[in-house]
Amino acid sequence: MTAEGYQALDAELKRLKTEERPSVIQAISEARAHGDLSENAEYHAAKERQAFIETRVADIEDRIARSQIIDVSKLSGKQVKFGATVNLIEEDSGEKSKYKIVGEDEADVKAGKISITSPIARAMIGKEEGDVVEVMAPGGPKSYEIVKVKYL
Repeated sequence: MTAEGYQALDAELKRLKTEERPSVIQAISEARAHGDLSENAEYHAAKERQAFIETRVADIEDRIARSQIIDVSKLSGKQVKFGATVNLIEEDSGEKSKYKIVGEDEADVKAGKISITSPIARAMIGKEEGDVVEVMAPGGPKSYEIVKVKYL
């Protein structure tokens, strides 16, 4: 994952531990004070929220422990690899697009970040500026020309 992706996960982990956990513990204790737990919807909702938070904390801690952080600012070259920001032109329509190749946890197509495991990223890995890549899209094959490769 990129350093930016690591920071986002770490920030979420800290928020869950310092804000969400204490908040849900408070909600559980308030719901307990209302009496009969078998028919207490607030208690059951708080317990479900607590289970979600604990599962998410464990998942983030596992991902952070197993991840390899790559500082994209120290990468360079003309070849497309993890961390590259690639400008493309779709050959049929002439539509321009720009993607940054990131780890699976960081992918957000709306923000221009695609997973290293996505079909378009896999097709671009190892290619250089001026190369044409073929991608099997849901609507059929598409060809893209790599216009620019940079590392930010």
